Amino acid sequence: MTVFGRELPRRPGYLNTASIGVPPLDASTAVTDAVRAWAGGTSSPRDFDDAVETARAGFAAITGVPVADVAQGATVSGLIGPLATAVPDGTRVLVAQGEFSSVTRPFALQAHRGVRVREVPLDELAGHAAEHDLVAVSVVQSADGRIADLDGLFAARERSGFRLLLDVTQAAGWLPLRLDRADAVAGAGYKWLLAPRGAAWLAQRPSWVDGPGGRWPEVVRSGAGWYGTRDRWGDGLYTPDPAARPGPAGAEEAPVWWAHVGAAVTVPWLASLDPQQLRAHCAGLADALRERLDMPARGSAIVAVRTDGAAERLARAGISAAVRGGAARLAFHLTNTIDDVELAASALRTG
Repeated sequence: MTVFGRELPRRPGYLNTASIGVPPLDASTAVTDAVRAWAGGTSSPRDFDDAVETARAGFAAITGVPVADVAQGATVSGLIGPLATAVPDGTRVLVAQGEFSSVTRPFALQAHRGVRVREVPLDELAGHAAEHDLVAVSVVQSADGRIADLDGLFAARERSGFRLLLDVTQAAGWLPLRLDRADAVAGAGYKWLLAPRGAAWLAQRPSWVDGPGGRWPEVVRSGAGWYGTRDRWGDGLYTPDPAARPGPAGAEEAPVWWAHVGAAVTVPWLASLDPQQLRAHCAGLADALRERLDMPARGSAIVAVRTDGAAERLARAGISAAVRGGAARLAFHLTNTIDDVELAASALRTG
């Protein structure tokens, strides 16, 4: 099928993009070609630099943050970990109940320094934010697709001066985003951004250190290596303290090359699309399923169905979905059509 100018494989009943995305054909071809070049001994480490920078710029564009603030990595938790290690002793961290553990666990592991993580319902975050130093939340919740009240959080941040960390892993790629007012923005590429696993990004804004409420310690990324140096193909390879690239990229680890080859195709493409049209397609299909199941519209591309036996009925119908938080989780993206809505609705109505 052709969607927004790209050919994508059509697999009826694939409703699991929230677990792993299905790439356009040119992205999987690019990765295949890169692996073949590796297998044939014709690839060079330098060959991947352009892909890394193209994917980085795509992430910046799709989240609305300056590309100079973006570091690449392999996982969201790996990128958030140094932030958690650097927060001051006794930092009070507010998260949503049921938040994905890649966001919460790095901070929970700092309990020995007096760092405390408090959970409240998602819709109460903004109301309790002023009592905390940091709010860390996924823009879209992994378990059920609920969307955080970003306007409320940004307004509360202006009033109260806490730091704000946003995870866009379940949002970037279908939900319009403009997150330059956050202090840090993280996201993985292998779900809605349709990239191979192994590409993730973190925008660490200057306000993470010099932010509201006073200065925080500099973030030390202990995994920093040769890739973040100014002269990565020269003296930077063999000097213990080489000159670093400016910004967070100067302390990043070396990239997972083939993941960025795919991301360099998919992320800029998704960033180039009309975000409202993209949401209308994905969330429109999800809300069409909700309507057929007598559930209220949510404007989210993820549908959580808590009916007993829902996951089993979907599996029997050949539908790929996931089970999260005790519910069958269905996710609608670019490879989906109204036929998938009807297939899922029929399966879920069958006793």
